[in-house]
Amino acid sequence: MTNLVSVPDPSAPTRAGDPLLEVTDLSVTFPQRGGPDVNAVRGISYRVHKGEFLGIVGESGSGKSVSSLALMGLLPSSARVTGSIRFGGRSLLDLNDRQLSGIRGREISMIFQDPLSALTPVYTVGDQIAEALLLHDFALGKRAAQARAVELLKVVGIPAPERRAKAFPHEFSGGMRQRAMIAMAIANDPQLIIADEPTTALDVTIQAQILEVLEKAKDLTGAAVVLITHDLGVVAGHADRIAVMYAGKLVENGTTTEVFAEPHMPYTIGLLRSVPNMQSAGTERLVPLEGRPPSLTALPRGCPFAARCPIAIDVCRETEPGLLVHGVAVPNELALQLPGPARVDPALAGPTLADLLEVEHVAACHRSDEIASGLLTRADVFPRPAPLAVRHSEALAAAEPVLSVTGLVRHFPLTKGGVFSRQIGTVRAVDGVSFSIQAGQTLGLVGESGCGKSTTILEILEMTRPQAGRILIDGKDVAGLGRAELLRLRKDVQIVFQDPMAALDPRLPIGDIIGEPLTVHGVKPDARRGRVAELLDLVGLDPQMADRYPHEFSGGQRQRIGIARALATNPRLVVLDEPVSALDVSIQAGVINLLEDLKEKLNLSYLFVAHDLAIVRQIADTVAVMYLGRIVEYGPVAEVFARPRHPYTQALISAAPIPDPVIERSRKRVLLEGDLPSPTEQIDGCNFRSRCPLYTLLADSDQALCATVDPVLRAHGQVETACHHVERNDLAISASLAGREDELAP
Repeated sequence: MTNLVSVPDPSAPTRAGDPLLEVTDLSVTFPQRGGPDVNAVRGISYRVHKGEFLGIVGESGSGKSVSSLALMGLLPSSARVTGSIRFGGRSLLDLNDRQLSGIRGREISMIFQDPLSALTPVYTVGDQIAEALLLHDFALGKRAAQARAVELLKVVGIPAPERRAKAFPHEFSGGMRQRAMIAMAIANDPQLIIADEPTTALDVTIQAQILEVLEKAKDLTGAAVVLITHDLGVVAGHADRIAVMYAGKLVENGTTTEVFAEPHMPYTIGLLRSVPNMQSAGTERLVPLEGRPPSLTALPRGCPFAARCPIAIDVCRETEPGLLVHGVAVPNELALQLPGPARVDPALAGPTLADLLEVEHVAACHRSDEIASGLLTRADVFPRPAPLAVRHSEALAAAEPVLSVTGLVRHFPLTKGGVFSRQIGTVRAVDGVSFSIQAGQTLGLVGESGCGKSTTILEILEMTRPQAGRILIDGKDVAGLGRAELLRLRKDVQIVFQDPMAALDPRLPIGDIIGEPLTVHGVKPDARRGRVAELLDLVGLDPQMADRYPHEFSGGQRQRIGIARALATNPRLVVLDEPVSALDVSIQAGVINLLEDLKEKLNLSYLFVAHDLAIVRQIADTVAVMYLGRIVEYGPVAEVFARPRHPYTQALISAAPIPDPVIERSRKRVLLEGDLPSPTEQIDGCNFRSRCPLYTLLADSDQALCATVDPVLRAHGQVETACHHVERNDLAISASLAGREDELAP
């Protein structure tokens, strides 16, 4: 059996007959005691037909999840819902909770973002799936429901389904819990599946598996799918149509292919140009989408995007645009009422216009006709920043490494018992890791959750004698340094954390937060204040903001504050622990560009820990791929991405979505079986073989080598790879994964 699969082509199906779901002028308002109302959803309209896959995208707070909860009838009783939601010809807003309960789970099901909080911790997974069946089929017996639950777990790809059905949610990994949620969602063969960010917290390999399962569930049940996500790559590969939301409104809607190729709304253009793409990452700057969405309690007059839009004109600040149709023949009777481009007004949506809207691309922008006709190019709307200056890598390579790690080991004892505890195993978190970082360069450390990335950086930051191996910072072995020497050395190594809000003390103004490292190192108050102002300006914030508190800043601004604090002591090495994973994609671009600029200006070195491979390719010079505490591939980022040699690296790269429907639908994928094994397991031979797609294709003698001999890193050109069968690996699909092989020397 091979794990090499093609991505299905989600070309838009024919939208014949009546829509399965019709949302018309839906608005959701949350009254606030002693304050203005929150206008979470403002008059959105869209349709979903049977078997169709709709992707709804937008920044956090745009109203995506609220609109889906309104469909399910799961909003709090205080919410005011107006408009119309018709499902299968019935008005859902006219039904009471008892009537909705008969539809939820049977005809409409939902996959929630956090499966652990959606599953009841005190019941087994099998019992919870069986409950979903028994609630809607009174003729079904308990034994038959349990058997059906096991069958569903098998359908979604959970190994040993009979045993796993008796397990509790906490005994499942994140990917397995999400699979169990999908099994529950498809249990009653629903007509509509709503998936609310189903892959947000998952590794890229598990995300690929979950999306494959979701496509399979769609095919098995014939259901329509509404996918709510912020990942444009996921939408590109799976959705037939895409709806873009901003500030509670629908601002663009159309087929996925057309919207990605020719977006008509500046916000959509900004989103697409801000996303790192493995096809182009590292060759051009990302386009930041500056600013943040307006407050839903105090929406501005006119277009809510006008304050962030580079092409806004006076009318944009006076009148909020409706959805416009471009490049179509509008019926004469409607053209008399709708001068210029055809406005989509629900009051005028007669059969002719309704048929027109089934196939057309609409956008809410006063200047979208100029964009659609080519008078305004997308590069004019959001121009790409100037390219970076070229570095002299030969001089950097000749210098002594800023950080050198050799044979680093960190094992944790696994104990049992209280007073008389005994060791019953060992957690091999880091198991012989070696790498180095030159001055002015970036090393990307990538891998799935649990592979040892965070433990590796904590060992470096702790600056104590490791269990085994050596850590050299600027040529100094941290194991032999005294307290005073370590304090001086700590100035040279700083960290930027994953969650900017959790990393900042909410009780202190940001001036004190940024200046705290300077206080530790004895810098006087006047010099400290001057340095804080300098740092705020360096990261693109107004020095006058020093007296504000963290809650007064957006997510991207808070991360800039964290970067300013890390730079306070003029470090040589900055550890970046998933610095943009908690940010919206529109904000990520600005932070990534800032990090690249600072590296150039200050000759910084970065240890960049991430799971987003497109961002790693954008910012890194070299990359180290970790699996179960070990590095399995290590080398220049262009070489590793263009010609991945290890099957695990191939799977990681092939699983990473590309925000381009044409490329995403033509790619081949190497899917991994199962989840990451426990680091407590003692695995003889290659620890990747239980999931390795290449292993299943090898002859028995070659499999025996993998089962008995642990591979070590060996040089293959400029790249070191820990695999016995690099030369025989025919799963390499670099041309369809990342492209740009022309960059490599022959």
